[in-house]
Amino acid sequence: MEPLTEKKAIPDKLFYKIGEVSRIAGVEPYILRYWETEFPFLKPRKNSAGQRVYIKKDLELVLQIKNLLYQEKYTIAGVRRKLGKTLSGKGLYSKELIERIKKRLREVLKNLEKPI
Repeated sequence: MEPLTEKKAIPDKLFYKIGEVSRIAGVEPYILRYWETEFPFLKPRKNSAGQRVYIKKDLELVLQIKNLLYQEKYTIAGVRRKLGKTLSGKGLYSKELIERIKKRLREVLKNLEKPI
C-alpha cells in the first residue's frame, strides 16, 4: 500500500472513511482497527451504518502514530506514552475545528433558507 508522499497534501474533507485513511496513510484497515484498541486517543466516530468516520485530526494522528512506529522505531507503549503526554489536556476535537464546522453549518442553513 503506497502512502501519500510529503509533497502530496491530505485531501481537504470533513470526513474520511477507513479505506481512504488506509490509502492516505499507507497502512491496511486492520492495522487502523488494531491501533484503535491500543491508543485510547484514536477514536474515530461511527456513522449510522456503523462505519468508522475519521476527521482530519484523526488522520493526522494516524500519520503521526505511523511515523513514530515505523520511522522512529517506537514501541506501541512508547507511542502511547509520548502521544498521551502530548494530547493530555487537549480535546480531541479542538475549539477551532468545532467553530469552523459551526460556521460552515450556519452558511449551509442560510443558503437553505433562501427563496428559490
